[in-house]
Amino acid sequence: MSKGTIVSVSGPLVTAKGMETANIQDICRVGKLGLIGEIIEMRNDVASIQVYEETSMVGPGEVVETTGEALSVELAPGMISQMFDGIQRPLDEFMEKTNSNFLERGMSIEPLNREKQWEFTPSLEEGTEVSEGDIVGIVQETNVIEHRIMVPHGVKGKIKSISAGTFTISESIYVLETEDGDKEFTMMQKWPVRRGRPIKTKLNPEEPLITGQRVIDTFFPVAKGGAAAVPGPFGAGKTVVQHQIAKWADVDLVVYVGCGERGNEMTDVINEFPELIDPNTGESIMERTVLIANTSNMPVAAREASIYTGITIAEYFRDMGYSVAIMADSTSRWAEALREMSGRLEEMPGDEGYPAYLGSRLAEYYERAGKVVTLGSGDRTGSITAIGAVSPPGGDTSEPVTQNTLRVAKVFWGLDSSLAQRRHFPSINWLNSYSLYSNEMNDYVGKQLGEDWNGMVTRAKALLQDESELQEIVRLVGVESLSERDRLKLVVARMIREDFLQQNAFDDVDTYTSRNKQYEMLYTILNYEDQAVRAMDLGAYYDEIIKGTEDVRERIGRMKYISEDEIKTIETIRTQTKDDIQTVLEKGGVESDA
Repeated sequence: MSKGTIVSVSGPLVTAKGMETANIQDICRVGKLGLIGEIIEMRNDVASIQVYEETSMVGPGEVVETTGEALSVELAPGMISQMFDGIQRPLDEFMEKTNSNFLERGMSIEPLNREKQWEFTPSLEEGTEVSEGDIVGIVQETNVIEHRIMVPHGVKGKIKSISAGTFTISESIYVLETEDGDKEFTMMQKWPVRRGRPIKTKLNPEEPLITGQRVIDTFFPVAKGGAAAVPGPFGAGKTVVQHQIAKWADVDLVVYVGCGERGNEMTDVINEFPELIDPNTGESIMERTVLIANTSNMPVAAREASIYTGITIAEYFRDMGYSVAIMADSTSRWAEALREMSGRLEEMPGDEGYPAYLGSRLAEYYERAGKVVTLGSGDRTGSITAIGAVSPPGGDTSEPVTQNTLRVAKVFWGLDSSLAQRRHFPSINWLNSYSLYSNEMNDYVGKQLGEDWNGMVTRAKALLQDESELQEIVRLVGVESLSERDRLKLVVARMIREDFLQQNAFDDVDTYTSRNKQYEMLYTILNYEDQAVRAMDLGAYYDEIIKGTEDVRERIGRMKYISEDEIKTIETIRTQTKDDIQTVLEKGGVESDA
């Protein structure tokens, strides 16, 4: 521990002298109020401290005292269903303790409940040799998540005693015989947020994350253990896309970080999530969700720490063998906090005033995602899928945060304001978005379905690309100038856009689409094209086909509202398509050999 004296205060940046024994990343108590801060720079005996609370009325001459510890999170039962701020202070308990809707400065509060009792069931016996990462027992934290108590990092030995029963997170539950003597351990671990938790090895992601959003799962899939960026201008639907993934993704646990966004968006999460039922478990989605809230009106310095707090919690559950998704909304606001602190430190600015190390900080964050073999006995695997929203000013994706994110994220879901203005949601532009996982993920899904899924997706993308080129011609010389085959392409491409890609997040049925239903829907649309092309080859005219299939095209438009229990009824649409086309052929006096 080190004591110093404040020299100057500049917003959230405080400088203090007499700190020669302090270290970078040490947590400090600043001033008479004891504000929480972190040392981010040392020059001789002068420390620059990033304060995570409002610094008004703090002045030179006041005392700064270090704790000797880095900014860390407490990892133990009691995290799930909770909402924390950027430095893991529980907001509900904070409000109760202060009897206020606003954060009070200098308030010391434990991140996790020290009084609550948890039922601990050992999974190993006395005399067992254990090392870091081994699971010694379990706590049923929620109906969905089994909290696995692991041996802390850097510890190995023989279990001398282990107790079943009801304990708080600070009570001893097992004793290890180590080289340094007997040591007692509780359910709780602490881990510094800026350091990734160690693993055995990193694996290549091979399984897609099923989100229930058709444009994502079909056209631009992300792998479990992958990283995706969602850039888009204001009002394009970034937050709704992230909410949808948080609600419906087939992961075991979701960590949602509201980083510098409006408070009403976090309010939506708090109000909606408890009412939503997870289709995989039948339980409330909050039973598998951890919320980190550092909204735009909360301290800017804590915003910078919030995504590290979130990814550390995600790594902890990954180490148990779970698949975890972390949403960061948005990394642009995090980068703005980084820029503000860099400016106050008088560092040399890079592009648009962001610090020169912006790219490396973003890479460090996204590199902590991935599919891994965890520490501990057995080949336990876990994954973290990182999905970060980016809010480029004016929707300009050439700005530094977007560009540096795209260097490390393999999936780009580019939101388009023109689509949003036409009320097409999710407003992911199918012409400029991409996924570098597409081929592997589509092959995986194809094996699961027993169909050429990759071929279907490629064909659908090609139709949309052709539509874009044909629309240029239509704008110049009119639709009548196109061949009948090209006019049919426009009809089928519109069906893909409006009947497949467009999805209503607020409709009880359309909000989520299973993998099987996505296949049935896309197959039905492409089948319509096949049948229409066959009719043209046999001599039918475009106008006859369009007029003769009005009813079935209307049914195709309503496919998205068919519930998951009635997917098989989609097959009747394909039967009707064939029948209607046959009727068109017969009316035209053309015989079909089909």
